[in-house]
Amino acid sequence: MTNTHRNIEKQDLYNELVEELKDRVRKLKEYGLSEKEITSLIHSKQPLLKLKVDRNYRIYLGDSQNEVRMEPLTKAVYLLFLKHPEGIVFKDLPDYRKELTYLYNKIRPWGLTDRALQSIEDVTNPLLNSINEKCARIKKVFLGLLDSEEAEYYYIKGTRGKPKIIALPRDLVVWE
Repeated sequence: MTNTHRNIEKQDLYNELVEELKDRVRKLKEYGLSEKEITSLIHSKQPLLKLKVDRNYRIYLGDSQNEVRMEPLTKAVYLLFLKHPEGIVFKDLPDYRKELTYLYNKIRPWGLTDRALQSIEDVTNPLLNSINEKCARIKKVFLGLLDSEEAEYYYIKGTRGKPKIIALPRDLVVWE
């Protein structure tokens, strides 16, 4: 089958679906729904998924128990921001070094080497790019699991010079 034939078939299917959709919208209007209500139904967002952190600091998304996998330091950074719903200004990261070290040590049970401690120093040094790299990795993980609109609630974001936050409502975060 040539590309032209495939394109014609796709166009036919598209036209058929559009007509079916128009027919269903007409029926919804007959049942008394306004155009605004129909538009609202079409654009309604799916409810956000719960985020569960188990006692071993593994992160799961939703009831299906899909594990959100990250490298240990990246995960420690994520958990640090998750524990601070008010957000953290990057220039204040040195104030969170001890808490980040604690989290990293819990996630990485084989101990903290000099290299691991240096990585913590680097990620909490606002003059280096390490924190931005970790945030980019976190964003990439959630964009791989969710659509972009939904993922925005799960990764760290914010305006330069202002607190960076994870926007997920904390009633959707479960700590075991």
